[in-house]
This record gives sequence, structure tokens and C-alpha cells, in this order.
Amino acid sequence: MTAIAGTSSRAYAALQHEGSVTQMLYSLVEMNRVAMAPMRLAARAGRAALASPLNPFGQTSYGKSLAAMADVFESATRYYGKPEWRIDSVRINSVTVPITPTVAWRSPWCGLVHFRKDADVLASCRRPGAAPLPRLLIVAPLSGHYATLLRGTVEGFLETHDVYITDWSDARMAPVFLGRFDLDDYIDHVRQMLTHLGGGAHVLAVCQPGPPVLAAISMMAEEEDPALPATMTFMGSPIDARRSPTVTNKLAEERPFSWFESTMIQTVPPPWPGAMRRVYPGFVQLTSFMSMNRDRHVDAHWDYFNHLVEGDGDGVQKHREFYDEYLSVLDLSEEFYLQTIQKVFQEYHLATGKLVHRGRSVRPEAITKVSLMTVEGENDDISGIGQTQAAHTLCSNIPEAMKIDYVQSGVGHYGVFNGRRFRSEIYPRQRQFIRSRFDPDAERAFRQTQT
Repeated sequence: MTAIAGTSSRAYAALQHEGSVTQMLYSLVEMNRVAMAPMRLAARAGRAALASPLNPFGQTSYGKSLAAMADVFESATRYYGKPEWRIDSVRINSVTVPITPTVAWRSPWCGLVHFRKDADVLASCRRPGAAPLPRLLIVAPLSGHYATLLRGTVEGFLETHDVYITDWSDARMAPVFLGRFDLDDYIDHVRQMLTHLGGGAHVLAVCQPGPPVLAAISMMAEEEDPALPATMTFMGSPIDARRSPTVTNKLAEERPFSWFESTMIQTVPPPWPGAMRRVYPGFVQLTSFMSMNRDRHVDAHWDYFNHLVEGDGDGVQKHREFYDEYLSVLDLSEEFYLQTIQKVFQEYHLATGKLVHRGRSVRPEAITKVSLMTVEGENDDISGIGQTQAAHTLCSNIPEAMKIDYVQSGVGHYGVFNGRRFRSEIYPRQRQFIRSRFDPDAERAFRQTQT
């Protein structure tokens, strides 16, 4: 939500400097968005008029510049809702297999999206008797962006896996009668989704979910849960945020917990369904992310303007696809956000053996039969090198032959799970890692229970 750009973002920064953000901030942002609506509509109308082939002025250099200015203004002040998956097919053995994203399991706080392949077409492009594709659960982060931010991750695995992903709900859309959603609830959700998938599945946690996913699997292993996954992969995750601290880690360490309570939590205003719910707003998270790379975003929008003037359709489309996703944000419930700050980034409960789930200690050393892979980016400025690797130390009773640690050179945080290097270097290693523990008989048994 970029309505906080310009004057509003400066006002927010000033309030932070004074040490307190008024509880009216959310309402002010909403009022700002509504106030900008007439100007945004005028810009859209002006752009359409200048783009008309019947308007000769629109074909002049000045006209193209005005149209580009209107486009940049409209896109920078727009409200970005939840993006679509835009995944409708995958190529398998040179055959286009239709895909339908369906919700396989749901709670008020999360939907488990299954990228269901057309069974008849899939069967036609694979050899008779071939084992079913391995089930892969991608646990998307609940940290401000929608699960569609992992669209590239999903697309990477679709050809060789039966892919599921967590689609976390926006707290501002959750009426207060639904009650709380905290870190314990998150862990419970991971367990429930793994139970739905059945034993022998494979889990991939991207960034924030690392600690709660490891906690869920630890308890499942201790109980010898039949739904225990075969492999677990953690990518750019703060398993132990003490290692190679980044700017975000240092902020959490330097600020007292009370500062996060008083400064970062807001009340959802009407008319949102979650009115009166206390949340960590997505627009605050987005502002934080964009301020870390402000010059890069300014340059990107200047390039976008020039691409519009020059008629560079590829450059325009690439910019729109990225920012349509990047600027779509969701709110986090107060209790989940604050517990994550305290237990993951300030007191390091999992790394120090203090993590407790509903009164029960979490023991990663109980895991003995689940293979472990960690993936980190050399230039990750969110989760520094070593934070994800810490899972190997905590899971001390997994045999070394069942562990893999990989550091990808030349990529930052998002390059760990998206982009060219992910597709060409990281994904092939993950595919091979999962294949090493893939049990075709277990997959067939699971499919039989679903028919």
C-alpha cells in the first residue's frame, strides 16, 4: 500500500522519531488513500485520453511524457489487493498440463492451496506405472506479503512435484469474534496441514516460517506422528537470529519489547471486516522494506517512466509484475507479531532451548528420521549466513548423511527462492535432495486414501 509515500511516510518517520506512533495512524493512511482517489481517477482518465489513437497530441514526445507521468502517479497511489496466482498450466515432457489452484484445507486463518494438475493429461505424458509425484508443502512466510510472492518458487517445483502452499489470511479481514492468532496457533496450523497431507510428504519453509515449522516437526517426531514428513528444507530462515545479524536483527535487539508494542501495533478501522482488531499493519512492513533499498526503488520507477515514454512494453510489463506483487501487503495479528519479535528475534527461544508450545518444551534433537537441507544466500540482508545453518546444530540426532547445507553465491534474500539462480542452481539441488528420500510406495498408498 503505497498511499503512505511522500508526505505520509515522512509524517510516520517523524512520529517514530518522537518515540510514539498515534493509534490513529491506520485511520490516517486510509483517509489519505480515499482522499487520493479523485486524483487517481483523473490520472487514469488522462492517461486513457492521451493513449487514444484519435488524439494526435498523445503521439508527441510531450504527450507521451504526460501519459507516463499519469501512469506512474496512478500506480504509486493505488491500493493493491491480494494478487492472483496466475498459474494455469505446466509443461511436463513437452505436454502442457492444465493446473487449477484449489483449497484443499482451510481454517479462518489459512488456506492450504493445492496446485491440482489435470489427472488425465498428466497420466498421458508420463510412463505407465510411474510413481505419483512427491507431495511438497511450501510454507510461505507470514510477514507482510501474500503467498503469491512465492509464485516463482511454486512454478519451479510444479513439473516434478505435487505442490501445496500455505495461503495465510490478512488479519484486517478477520472479524474480532474469531479470537486470537499467535505463534502457538501458527505451529498448530503447520501440524494440521501436515496431518492433512499424510506421512512421507516434504516440507519447504521460506524465511519466517523456519522456527515454527521446525518446532512443529520436532513435536511430531517426539510423538512418532505417522504424518511426519520425509524431508524438511529451510531457506533464508532465522533459526538462530544471533548469527551474522543484519539491520533487521539489530533493530529487534536495540529496541525494547515495549517499543514494538507501543509503536508498531495499530487498530484496524472501519469498514474493514477486522475493525477494532489490533494488528501490525502491512503498510508499516512495506515502508520498512522499501526504506532499506530506497535508491533502488526510486531508480526502478524512473526506469519505468522512461520505458513508458519509449514504448518499451517488456520493461513496462516486468516492472508492473514485480510491483503489483511487492506492493500487495497484509496485516499480522498483534499477538503473532509480538511473540515472533520476542521469541525469535530478541530472546532466541528455539536456538537456546527455551521454546515452549502450549506448556511443552520443543526439542529439535528428537528428530532422527527427517532429512534436513538448509539454503542461504551469500548476500542475504534479511537472514544472515549462519542463521539457517543453525538448524543442523539443533537437529543433532539426524545422521550427517541425511543433512545438506548449501550457500548460493551472488544472491540476496529474494534470490534464494526466486529468479534465475534459484531455477538453475538452487532448485535442482532441492529436487535431488527430495528425490533421495522419495518413497514411491508411500505416495501410492496416500493416493489410494484420496480416491
